[in-house]
Amino acid sequence: MAYNGGPMTEAMYYVLLALMNPSHGYQLMQSITEVSKGRLQMGPGTLYGVLTRMQKDELIELAENDGRRKVYAITKEGEEALKIEYNRLLSLVQDGIILKEGDENE
Repeated sequence: MAYNGGPMTEAMYYVLLALMNPSHGYQLMQSITEVSKGRLQMGPGTLYGVLTRMQKDELIELAENDGRRKVYAITKEGEEALKIEYNRLLSLVQDGIILKEGDENE
């Protein structure tokens, strides 16, 4: 089952961002906290739920599994989905510029 598009959860977005460099679970949790500047701290339960779902959607793949540690990597489909989501978020921010203009008129 491939990813059907549509808005991503914040967790999905940051997992894909973090997986631009393949990494394992613990490393991923640290990367997500770092990339989100501390705004998002993902616990193992949430992370592994998201990883499982994203593997099914073919956004990520298992790059390595030595039995002790699984290393995940983003797929081409995942990169494409991430770019689409990035552009969607940019549009949201640009559309919200009206709020700043409203502040300036007060």
